Amino acid sequence: MLVILLAHALAAVVAPLCVRIAGRKAFYPLAAVPLACLGWVVAQWGTTQQVSVAWAPAIGMDIDLRFDSLSAVMAVLVLGIGTLILCYCARYFDDDEPRLGAFAAQLVGFSGAMFGVVTSDNMLLLYVFWEITTVLSFLLVGHNADKATSRRAAIQALLVTGAGGLTMLTGIVLLGHLSGSFLLSDLLAGGAPTGAAASVAVALILVGALSKSAIVPLHFWLPGAMAAPTPVSAYLHAAAMVKAGVYLIARLAPAFAESPVWHPLVLTLGAVSMVLAGWRALQVTDLKLVLAFGTVSQLGFLVMLVGIGTPDAALAGIAMVVAHALFKACLFMVVGIIDHGAGTRELGRLSGLGRREPVLFGAAALAALSMAGIPPLLGFVGKESALAAAQHAEVLNAPSRIAVLAVFVVGSALTVAYSARFVWGAFADKDGVEPPRHWHGPDPAFLAPPALLALAGLAAGLAAPWVDTLLAPYAKTLPGPAPEHLALWHGFTLPLLLTAVVIAGGLALFAVRGRIHESAHPRLGNADRVYDATLKQMDRLSLRMTAATQRGSLPLNQATILGTMTLLPAVALALAGPSEFRMRLWDTPMQLVIALVMIASALAATVLRNRLAAVLVVGVTGYGCGVIFALHGAPDLALTQFLVETLLLVVFVLVLRAFPAEIEENRLAASRGSRAVLGIAVGAVVAVLGAVAVAARSSTPIWQLIPEAAYTIGGGKNAVNVLLVDIRAWDTMGEISVLVVAATGVASLVFRVRRFGSAPRAVDAPNYDPDRVGWLSAGRLISRENRSMILQIATRLVFPTTMVLSVYFFFSGHNAPGGGFAGGLTAGLALTLRYLAGGRYELGEALPVDAGHLLGAGLTLAAGTAAASLLLGAPPLSSAIIELTLPLFGEIKLVTALFFDLGVYLIVVGLVLDVLRSLGARLDSELDSDEPVSAKGGAA
Repeated sequence: MLVILLAHALAAVVAPLCVRIAGRKAFYPLAAVPLACLGWVVAQWGTTQQVSVAWAPAIGMDIDLRFDSLSAVMAVLVLGIGTLILCYCARYFDDDEPRLGAFAAQLVGFSGAMFGVVTSDNMLLLYVFWEITTVLSFLLVGHNADKATSRRAAIQALLVTGAGGLTMLTGIVLLGHLSGSFLLSDLLAGGAPTGAAASVAVALILVGALSKSAIVPLHFWLPGAMAAPTPVSAYLHAAAMVKAGVYLIARLAPAFAESPVWHPLVLTLGAVSMVLAGWRALQVTDLKLVLAFGTVSQLGFLVMLVGIGTPDAALAGIAMVVAHALFKACLFMVVGIIDHGAGTRELGRLSGLGRREPVLFGAAALAALSMAGIPPLLGFVGKESALAAAQHAEVLNAPSRIAVLAVFVVGSALTVAYSARFVWGAFADKDGVEPPRHWHGPDPAFLAPPALLALAGLAAGLAAPWVDTLLAPYAKTLPGPAPEHLALWHGFTLPLLLTAVVIAGGLALFAVRGRIHESAHPRLGNADRVYDATLKQMDRLSLRMTAATQRGSLPLNQATILGTMTLLPAVALALAGPSEFRMRLWDTPMQLVIALVMIASALAATVLRNRLAAVLVVGVTGYGCGVIFALHGAPDLALTQFLVETLLLVVFVLVLRAFPAEIEENRLAASRGSRAVLGIAVGAVVAVLGAVAVAARSSTPIWQLIPEAAYTIGGGKNAVNVLLVDIRAWDTMGEISVLVVAATGVASLVFRVRRFGSAPRAVDAPNYDPDRVGWLSAGRLISRENRSMILQIATRLVFPTTMVLSVYFFFSGHNAPGGGFAGGLTAGLALTLRYLAGGRYELGEALPVDAGHLLGAGLTLAAGTAAASLLLGAPPLSSAIIELTLPLFGEIKLVTALFFDLGVYLIVVGLVLDVLRSLGARLDSELDSDEPVSAKGGAA
């Protein structure tokens, strides 16, 4: 099963290249991937296969796959119809179709993701694949991105199914914690929890399943998704994605069909969907919309069947799942051929196609007969079994059985009516309607996929006993007596009589189709208007919240945040804090001295009018914090604190160049007292919280175990660095991702349109003279009055040493103070020094690389380390220790976390370079744009 998933992933990766080389014919070799995987499914039919790969066992997130009878049926539909859809695409699209390579990759990837959904035993893993199908559905529905209808439909489908998926995730987490296991096999083996909390969890999971299967009131995204190319409709919205919800209900039915919330939700919403969507299918005139509303109706029917919870209903339900996939995928393909050849899908503009294309008409007729439940098609076998299952559903009381049976009869009559209307509208001769003038008929390769599906529905109906042997094993997993066998003939029974009533009622509805169409008032309610109104109200609410909280004043925003951070903990401590705790103010007199210096600097920042002076005294508080770290035996933290504080001072200085030197007296007087009070309050609350937390500790501190764990697990003596790149590397991964996003955001705000690219070099300057002598390449461009020869000489001497120190910090950080973060900051300070001494052209001479490329390379390297660990069978971001003996160097111990640390190093350097380019070089360019180059100075 893992091989099947990896094969689809690989095929999706190479699909764009294949399409670029072979055009639309590339769909044929791509179709070989699901076809070969289908061979494995057929070979393993009747067996139970399990795969388990440890990934994150502490949170129950392992790769647990399980192949059983239900998975086998769904996998055949996903892979088999997926193969035919890919072959169909080879004739449906033209070679010049925009983004065809991406479309092929997404379609193959969707096939693999659906296989992951139906074989996942771990519910968390199932959710991952579930959301992958949601994202790929969004991309596939929005393939024609230049059309507003496609964009709207894609976003609508994403929001509805994505919101349902998040609701389902909540239910999965709750159910997993209640049962003590996230494995579906454990739940089905008798580990299903009961009680109110379990009912809530089941209801939340059902919301996700019903949204995915387009059940009322979350049905409206499916008709809108008909803006997608027809192969997408035939695969996702007939055979695959919309079946995911039905599959999940069928999977959970053996364990939760008796839950108090199960039948009210599943049967009620399924019944409403079946009847109202069936009626709506008689009103629309677009062939795809007829099938779309018919799909909503049929999905309601399927949800009811698999949700009843008896073996008979389960067998009928799984038979109808197969029949629906066959006839509905076929009919969507037929619509695609008609639209391709006639240029329209409107019933009122089509005439005479039945005589002109008898093979296409035959395939559509067979599929429509199966959809209507006419013998000897598989649709008839499943529908008659469904009527019998509803008649004998002992888990329902008598009124409920009668109601379900009545819904089945009414809904099936509507199905007969819209099936006949589809065939008549697409192929019949109509008075006053001319046949399409520019019709171009399909070739055999175009006709083959729908014809095969139609013939499969006929063959399966004729071979109903054989189909029964394939489907019955799943039905037997539900509690109750063995199910009745599938067959074309069960004698003269009530279901047979009801089938005759259904056919007669459907034909009667078809006879009055004109009146039904004339009364084309959406009986489902205008769900699109409700959706639009909901989004509009959410936009208004967000605007009001933004207007109330984001006034455009940074001091106000900071005061709000800090005030909340002060007030809430203070109230909590006052109401429920400890009665007493001890606080030691200092360990040595040196700490008191440093604290007094920091306090004096903080107070000075509130009274100084000069902005630069205020920044400098704030920096003193940061350096004081670093000294305290050093006194407490944390040289790594001290080093990082010193480097960060220095870099922040430089950033502040760069920004302050665009501000007046002095703060206005009226503004300073108005805010000085309130800011001082707020600062004192924040400091006091944080100090008290820290003391309370330390006093509340009742177990051995974890820091006592970290040094030994760092050496035995991460292979390093520097516990801080090992924590960052190994033990808690996921945290670091998130942090560096935030750094990249922040750098990109700053650059976007400053550069407005696009990044500045790599920094300009000295040779790019208009007055560059290579014969002029200077200590720095770009220093010679600075006018004499702005040039500092001492700074340039010092930079020329210090820069190489600083870069060597940066590399030393990087390599030594695993066992001594340093690491990728400290090394990157050191390199950033070296670049800052070059910029301060020689201006923006010197920055280009120091590192002529686009900062965005460094950020991307660092993030890719860090993420690649995680992926490499997973491919090697180890947990993500775990380290491997490699010991080598090299000439000259001797014995070397290499830890693979070094490559993750290298990614951190590149990101920090890229971030510093981005800051210097955006807040420094770019600002230089704008401030000096009207001055001659000879007058340009450095950053000071």
